[in-house]
Amino acid sequence: MRRRPRYSKEEFARRGEDIYERSIRPLTEPGDRGKYVVIDIETGAFEIDVNELSASDRLRARVPDAQPWLRRVGSPYARRFATRRRMTTG
Repeated sequence: MRRRPRYSKEEFARRGEDIYERSIRPLTEPGDRGKYVVIDIETGAFEIDVNELSASDRLRARVPDAQPWLRRVGSPYARRFATRRRMTTG
């Protein structure tokens, strides 16, 4: 069952970022860099794992009605989509 967001995209991101910076980032260690953090933006509950689905599943087991926000430790993004420039010679 897909849960509907209860907040605007802007409020969702603001809450997730605030919880991460205030409560989670100080707890992370160098070995956590690159791992996924899944945060419930309503309760502040979170899970960290190298696998985003594992972290998400554990969070949902603890907080079934979670509003999950995803981020990677050490990065401002959860995922980054970029195109590669093609190098041409000539």
